[in-house]
Amino acid sequence: MIGEKQLDISDFYQLLFQNTKVTIAEESLKTVKSCFEFLREFSKGKIIYGINTGLGPMAQYRIDENDQTQLQYNLIRSHSAGCGDALPGIYVKAAMIARLNTLSLGFSGVHPEVIELLASLINHDVYPFIPEHGGVGASGDLVQLSHLALVLIGEGEVFYKDELRATAEVFEEIGLNAIHVHIREGLALINGTSVMTGIGIVNTIHAENLLKWSVIASAMINEIVESYDDHFSVRLNASKLHGGQQEIARAMREIVADSALIRKREDHLFNGKENGNVINHKVQEYYSLRCVPQILGPVYDTISNTKKVLEEEVNSVNDNPVIDHKNQDVLHGGNFHGDYVSFEMDKLKIAITKLSMLAERQLNFLLNDKLNNILPPFINLGKLGLNLGLQGTQFTATSTVAENQTLSNPMYIHSIPNNNDNQDIVSMGTNAALITKKIIDNTFQVLAIEFLAIVQAIDYLGQQSKLSVKSREIFHQIRDIVPRFEQDTIKYKDIDNIRDFLINNRPNIL
Repeated sequence: MIGEKQLDISDFYQLLFQNTKVTIAEESLKTVKSCFEFLREFSKGKIIYGINTGLGPMAQYRIDENDQTQLQYNLIRSHSAGCGDALPGIYVKAAMIARLNTLSLGFSGVHPEVIELLASLINHDVYPFIPEHGGVGASGDLVQLSHLALVLIGEGEVFYKDELRATAEVFEEIGLNAIHVHIREGLALINGTSVMTGIGIVNTIHAENLLKWSVIASAMINEIVESYDDHFSVRLNASKLHGGQQEIARAMREIVADSALIRKREDHLFNGKENGNVINHKVQEYYSLRCVPQILGPVYDTISNTKKVLEEEVNSVNDNPVIDHKNQDVLHGGNFHGDYVSFEMDKLKIAITKLSMLAERQLNFLLNDKLNNILPPFINLGKLGLNLGLQGTQFTATSTVAENQTLSNPMYIHSIPNNNDNQDIVSMGTNAALITKKIIDNTFQVLAIEFLAIVQAIDYLGQQSKLSVKSREIFHQIRDIVPRFEQDTIKYKDIDNIRDFLINNRPNIL
């Protein structure tokens, strides 16, 4: 329920992925109404930005009382200027929930009908057409939020039942009425960080899921090679004080707890039976297997911090000016600035790129028979030479990770002054969030290829019965999607199907 408590990532997960409906606390509506009524009276005879002044560098121009309503409509229409592909519905919905939540705090001076219509659109799964390109993330997401505001005044286009249609037509069909501009509904709707925050929240949900699957993949590969257990042991990881590292190690221990493949060093190398000059068992695994807690630990910590920052942002007042009806004042400032979100998205994109690099190196280990010494080249279960196994999939994984590495360059430090230099330093937060989205999409593809290799390796080695219960469950779930294969077959649909499985299922670890 909006207004009952602060929203957290789990609330967004329920609203976005479990189709929970939005409700508005009655007390919140009362607060919004009180703020609106205060602003209506307070604004008389005063100069207040965006109500009786122009906008941006034209704020020095006073707007006649008769033109103030038209100003709000002009603002929405003029800034509905985005370009590029439509933002997918799940991200638009997240942005709408974020905007609804901040407006419901009662610091924006909007009429309660704005809150009610926005909630109705969310619950009817009506998603405004919002282009990907247009935001510099300083006065918030002015352009993208204008496309949202355009729908609220009954104009523009919406996606309804997966079809792009005129807003007015859909409103008539489902019985909704457009809002009226009363005082500052235009500026209040578009002046905030809700689009970058909404995208960021979906990114964070997916990133957390990617991390879970990466830990599972890492644990299963350790089973495949029958590694020793000390590199994810309690004592070794407790000797380093980073919480994320300890959490990753703990999760790995849980996954392989009942595995018949993981070995103890005291049973093989500490028992005094290895007397030859060449040690039969590998003493230490390659870094991509042995250093998983140290590599994925920072990813865990980064995601945790990103969740904290985004939860703070989505529960904050992030427009301008702020209407403080409790203290009978209007405050001008820069709460719309998106640096917090931008910085977190840049950190998250770097973390997920590193996760994809780990997956690619683990995949390379499985495919390279000279490295693993237990599998055929490219885990080819057919006739060597005639068949090619997973050789083609490696090219896809490698090129995709290379793209991630390039995309992980930061947006946070790439401010370009604009708006006649009124916005002389900006966050580029929406761009940062969209690039992070692309990296996350890419990484699901890489992990899908890695899991395809994992199940082929397990089949070749006949290890199914020796896997831990958790690993065996994952093995069979992937095998239900892609049966064991020896002959060369088309793989792109198999990869897509495994990717969809990874996206739509959240393992109960971490």
